[in-house]
Amino acid sequence: MKNQGKFITFEGGEGVGKSTNIQFAAEWLKARNIDVVVTREPGGTQIAETIRNQLLKAHHDEPMSDLAELLLVFAARAQHLQALIEPALAAGKWVLCDRFTDSTLAYQGYGRGLDTAVILNLKALVQKDLEPHCTFLLEAPLELGMSRARGRADDAGEQVDRFETEKLDFFRKVQQGFSDLANQHKRFARIDASLPLTDVQQQIEQQLSRLMEQQG
Repeated sequence: MKNQGKFITFEGGEGVGKSTNIQFAAEWLKARNIDVVVTREPGGTQIAETIRNQLLKAHHDEPMSDLAELLLVFAARAQHLQALIEPALAAGKWVLCDRFTDSTLAYQGYGRGLDTAVILNLKALVQKDLEPHCTFLLEAPLELGMSRARGRADDAGEQVDRFETEKLDFFRKVQQGFSDLANQHKRFARIDASLPLTDVQQQIEQQLSRLMEQQG
């Protein structure tokens, strides 16, 4: 019988390098013969990606309510878990996910001010007892992260998404949310994303090595 796979999430604010470092982690694991699935939230499956497009669209004619936003996030997550994450873990694969429920608590809970108890009830309904084995929290000064995010959009010829247009105070609340979560849960590995990329990735590599040792 195959070992259950590992579920690893990458969290953080805007422009902290999640996409770059999740790809690094995937290649590092593949080089060690680990079967890896890379995915993202919201999204990851056809239905969930359709929901993502509506969530991130910056120019809705009809403003999206905070509660509708929260419910859409969990609708996408329910589909993502059922169609991709849970089958991959059951098959012994390592799933690397760009954002998960910690982002919901930070963005919709701390950022939007929605009741954390409501979010946790939805989490219990959708996830049951599934939790990441490890969460990399990439942290950088807000101004640096926002500058990177906007520069990335400019380089790609894209508009910033609906979240990236929020005011700095919103992101301060989000940042505090991530910090509080990291202090509450031992699964978090906090990484200073303002360091040179090689230093950031060395820390990721060390944590992945520990997870492989635990796998036995």
